Amino acid sequence: MTRKGAATLVADEKHETNATEVASPKIVIIKKDVKHINLKVKPSGEVILTAPTDSNERDIAYVLKKRADWIDKKIAFFDAHRDEHEKEYVSGENFRYLGRNYRLKVIESKEEGVKLQKGYLQVFVKDTANIERKKRLLRAWYSQKAQIHFMKAIEKYKPIVKQEIETVRIREMKTRWGSCNPSKSYINLNLKLIEKPTECIEYVVFHELAHLVHADHSMKFYNYLDLIMPDWKRRKERLEKNL
Repeated sequence: MTRKGAATLVADEKHETNATEVASPKIVIIKKDVKHINLKVKPSGEVILTAPTDSNERDIAYVLKKRADWIDKKIAFFDAHRDEHEKEYVSGENFRYLGRNYRLKVIESKEEGVKLQKGYLQVFVKDTANIERKKRLLRAWYSQKAQIHFMKAIEKYKPIVKQEIETVRIREMKTRWGSCNPSKSYINLNLKLIEKPTECIEYVVFHELAHLVHADHSMKFYNYLDLIMPDWKRRKERLEKNL
């Protein structure tokens, strides 16, 4: 049970509402026996549009135009995460932390761990050829740093929203930077956010906390963002451009 008024960090993989999502795609149009037009963005950046057999070009063009921003956000998010699957976790590779790039330095050592020093992200590991072990060490380090920086942002904006926060979950999310469940007073934050600049972390944190005041994406919600964080659009743009 969570203590009232204190945010607790736990790991979880459930989907939540009120998400902060993440940017010329290849579009594949498939006509088949379905009732509605559906869109899907694959990790490769390919857009799959499935439409009823009797759909015309105007209907399809309308949906693509209406969902253009959503498509761009999905593509940008997958682009930002694609390097993760290509890394070999060897010295010289690039890793991001709080908006800056750091070179990885793998060091053989009996004492395992990760340190950020002398401009390098240093990984101390017994077996330098063990990719999975290096990956786990780095993930643990990122998780530890995420707890520190995410909670710092929460403590900064919690007195402003003046709402109870039951739980804060930090987890890996495929298509969202964060999400909020206003009825249960908890938020989820994407672990990958720790790679972003502090101002981007603060934007996502405040966006989700703001949903405790205004549950949906209404005009009142965006007016509230404008009032408390006037430059939120610039922060959001920087977040989505992965800068």
